[in-house]
Amino acid sequence: MTALNASALPEIAARGEVAVPDYPLDERTVGIVHFGVGGFHRAHQAMFLDQLMNSGRDRDWAICGVGLLPGDARMRDALTTQDGLYTLVTKAPDGTRDPRVIGSIAKYLFAPDDPEAVLAQMADPSVRIVSLTVTEGGYNYNPSTGEFQFETEAVAADLSTRFDSAGADAAGRAGEDGDGVNTAHLVGAPRTMFGYVVEALRRRREAGTAPFTVMSCDNVRGNGDLAQRMILAYARRRDENGLHGDAPIADWIESDVAFPNCMVDRITPVTAPEDIEMIASDYAIDDAWPVVSEDFVQWVLEDEFPTGRPAYEEVGVQMVEDVEPYELMKLRLLNCSHQAIAYFGLLLGQTYADEAAVDEHLAPFTRTLYMDREGTPAVPEVPGIDLTAYKDELMARFANREVKDTLARLAAESSDRIPTWLVPVIQENLAAGRDVSASAAIVASWARYAEGTGENGEEWPVVDRLRDRVMAAAATHDEDPLAFLRDEELFGDLAQQEAFTAPYLHALEVLRTRGARALLAELVTG
Repeated sequence: MTALNASALPEIAARGEVAVPDYPLDERTVGIVHFGVGGFHRAHQAMFLDQLMNSGRDRDWAICGVGLLPGDARMRDALTTQDGLYTLVTKAPDGTRDPRVIGSIAKYLFAPDDPEAVLAQMADPSVRIVSLTVTEGGYNYNPSTGEFQFETEAVAADLSTRFDSAGADAAGRAGEDGDGVNTAHLVGAPRTMFGYVVEALRRRREAGTAPFTVMSCDNVRGNGDLAQRMILAYARRRDENGLHGDAPIADWIESDVAFPNCMVDRITPVTAPEDIEMIASDYAIDDAWPVVSEDFVQWVLEDEFPTGRPAYEEVGVQMVEDVEPYELMKLRLLNCSHQAIAYFGLLLGQTYADEAAVDEHLAPFTRTLYMDREGTPAVPEVPGIDLTAYKDELMARFANREVKDTLARLAAESSDRIPTWLVPVIQENLAAGRDVSASAAIVASWARYAEGTGENGEEWPVVDRLRDRVMAAAATHDEDPLAFLRDEELFGDLAQQEAFTAPYLHALEVLRTRGARALLAELVTG
């Protein structure tokens, strides 16, 4: 067994089973700071950069990962011990595996350990991109109104704290005393991504350093536009609070900072203990936090990088002027279909997405009733894409038995996902007078799932930032069948629209009286 770190790479390479970085790790320099280093980032953006580095270029675009949340300490420990290295294994439906060690993450900083180190890294002129995978909820906006939520605890703290540092040079680097001890300090440390991004940009402007590009890689429509709106809202409130003195920052961010949109795609389950064991037993590598994903990958990115970017197009990234058609295709066909199979699959007693994707009733419900009849009409023409072939490929990807993507993962954080992905589809179809029966059934399946117990009395954990709220609403279904829909922050005015409530109420009644199988059979054969 070989513990994964830089010194172990020659031994791993000599076995010939696992590809390793074909470049000296000491040639990497940080050009990107990334917030939210998880499985998806490491299977996607970091993988593309590793490919570029292996081709002999862009080694000045290595990643410095940043973690903000208490749970990110585990990633700090894993990547620090392993010199930023980790194993990525992609799995094709035919069982073919492609294992490789990824080397594009040069550094990882856990912000609570040393906030000034994070700000210093972001203020460094060599950093030209700050990228984000902070999840849908990480943008701190109300999905119904689209407004920034200033009252969130961590945001409110940032909006009342000055982040000036002492003992830092003009670029924002931490100072040291004669014994090499860091003497820089913060009057208060940022707690949010917004705090770090805006403060780092303030320091760069003060130092005469060009701003970095902010590149959101999250599954939200117009992710770059959303990041810009939310960061500007935060910055303007700090300006109004006098925290930037006589040099307000928001207008400068709006005029000088680029926020490209992009579409990202790769199914990446949460790393399971079985994955760690597989890499140890099959490849003799002791990796604290590997990543396993499907073999499919796609990245469509708007080419808006004033201070430069890696040569992404050399490794298959589609660089375009307008990402929206690709983005809507992915959100409304893949992501919404994941919601379709998640709750119904769990109610049917299934565990994995591959089971749900071949179920005799759930598969045609997803592929025909939702994708064809409701999802596709809400997708514009996508250049170079055959939507029928794309939808067929989606079902094949969902059915990949090698990946073992759990329905529990797909059902998590629903209050961020359904309002962001599915509710806009429902609203567009209602406005156009189109059928919404499948979408209503999906929302009803979430409402039934939020009751917290299955059809045989089994209990499951509802993982959601609004867990107590959605479960409390679901608990009143007997008294008020529309209770779940009455949350206007999540559903807008859907509870007042009979064209939606009629199929929703019917679906919920069948789910609660006769079960998921009966409802799916009725919808598919009706």
